[in-house]
Amino acid sequence: MEIYFLGTGAGMPSKERNVTSIILNLLAERNVYWMFDCGEGTQHQVLHSPVRIGKVEKLFITHLHGDHLYGLPGLLTSRSYQGGDSGSPFTIYGPKGTEAFVRTALDVSQAHLGYELEIKEFTVSEETVLFEDEQFIVSAGPLVHRIDSYGYRIVEKLQKGRLLVEKLKELGLTSGPLFGQIKKGMDVVLEDGKQLKAADFIGPSYPGRVVTILGDTQPCEYSLKLARGADVLVHEATFAEQKKDLAVAYDHSTAMDAARTAKEAGAGMLILTHISSRYQKDEAEVLTEEARQIHPNTHLARDHASYEVLRKNKREPENLP
Repeated sequence: MEIYFLGTGAGMPSKERNVTSIILNLLAERNVYWMFDCGEGTQHQVLHSPVRIGKVEKLFITHLHGDHLYGLPGLLTSRSYQGGDSGSPFTIYGPKGTEAFVRTALDVSQAHLGYELEIKEFTVSEETVLFEDEQFIVSAGPLVHRIDSYGYRIVEKLQKGRLLVEKLKELGLTSGPLFGQIKKGMDVVLEDGKQLKAADFIGPSYPGRVVTILGDTQPCEYSLKLARGADVLVHEATFAEQKKDLAVAYDHSTAMDAARTAKEAGAGMLILTHISSRYQKDEAEVLTEEARQIHPNTHLARDHASYEVLRKNKREPENLP
């Protein structure tokens, strides 16, 4: 599992940063990508990335401001060109108004999609599960912004323990179908009639990973709830503390606001994004410096940067660059 940033800017694109779009790389887990927000120019950013549009399975929209949404019509049609009529289904989750925006753009431009498009709108006043299968749970919760804005919590379900290969080898067994059966939790009977209980050869289960990706917001109750115990928290940091008045006026957060949320929520890594164009090149490092005073394991996202989501027992000490 990896987080890849296609765009990390706020409001409008700059020479250094495109507007917001984030990829959750789940190729290893389910051979797909999930996208969070799709600002203008996202499909151009994809061309300079390892991401394949045809493998983007789901899109989660945090809110309907243009810097999070205007790239969607182009992405949808480009996905159709790549996938053709046999293209895999695509699901969009977003606030009320998402479907009107998408259908209007497609209808007016007479676009034809060669795949099934499903749009699931929602309005929630508390944390609510939007999607669940045998691998993941995705829930959304309300934030505080000028328009309805939401954050997403992606939870990987409990992971089975590893196969205790050495213990099996002590019995004279070698890798093969029998190992696979035991790993699946199936008891087996050996040729000599001895029965092996799968549970005796599988290590303890361990928690899956948790990623929280927030839309634009002031510090608020649900930022904390959605980020509680997350391995990675992706949080907007539109302004430095010197511009706190602007953050309050426009319902945004400073880097230190994001760091306080990460610390209180017990998040492992904090990644700052949605950076105002006033912070160009090295000037943006002030955001990292301020946030690390509160939460040392903080990183400043840049376009085309990626971050592995480590399991809790594999986290590095909080002294990463």
